[in-house]
Amino acid sequence: MSDEASQIAENRRRYEELKQAGQGHAPRALPGPSPRGVLLDEGAILHRETIPGGWYWTTALKAGEALRLGLDHGPSSVALIAWSAADTSERLNTADTVKVQWTAALTKGRVLFSDMGRVMLSLVEDSCGAHDALVGGSNAASNAARYAGGPHRNTRDNLVLAALKSGLEPRDIPPCVSFFAPVVVGPEGRFSWNAAGRRAGDFVDLRAEMDLIVALSNCPHPLDPAPDCAPNPVAVTRFRAPPPAADDLCRTATIEAVRGFENNAAGF
Repeated sequence: MSDEASQIAENRRRYEELKQAGQGHAPRALPGPSPRGVLLDEGAILHRETIPGGWYWTTALKAGEALRLGLDHGPSSVALIAWSAADTSERLNTADTVKVQWTAALTKGRVLFSDMGRVMLSLVEDSCGAHDALVGGSNAASNAARYAGGPHRNTRDNLVLAALKSGLEPRDIPPCVSFFAPVVVGPEGRFSWNAAGRRAGDFVDLRAEMDLIVALSNCPHPLDPAPDCAPNPVAVTRFRAPPPAADDLCRTATIEAVRGFENNAAGF
């Protein structure tokens, strides 16, 4: 075996060893999907918004508040990025979110990490688990290749506008998480689209674990095979989340999440 092949084999062995150790502390099975149609306490609701198809929205989100993203008007995909409100150089890190939790499957019980090893958002409810942290959002080139009769609005340009509105620049935009994007990774690493993975009425509740600036874009995912660029409106509700219990799943599911919340408490 060549030196390069030996190094690859050793790296693979070490990866599997670390993965096994990390997953050994995770629950054997996360809970199933949240039931559709669960209503929020009206007294906890702070703001309601509808993001039209193709548009974006930004909001400040305080620690302990939450966002419900809902497909009340039919299937769509919502790209999300976030920055720490205290220091916008700290931002969402999708690569760490995936590798720290040893999975690209984001669903109830998982968290979204910043590039400082802290937890930004917790997925406290989720009806479908069809979310993508690997592919990223659309841009002008992907839309031009996908749709006739353009130009059409796209996630990259929307997030640039969202950043500018928050006093930030294009270089401050991290890779996004796309909610309601049923991307499937095959055994050979190829991406495919499972249209049955999302339905009208799906929702996800995201609890803020620090004060945040959040940007959302409602544009079709680059892998969505629909022939027309016609995303449905998306309902967004900002509300006061119930205080987390001592055994809160998002805070205890993995030793990495525990460490992330310890970093939150320490302020770094």
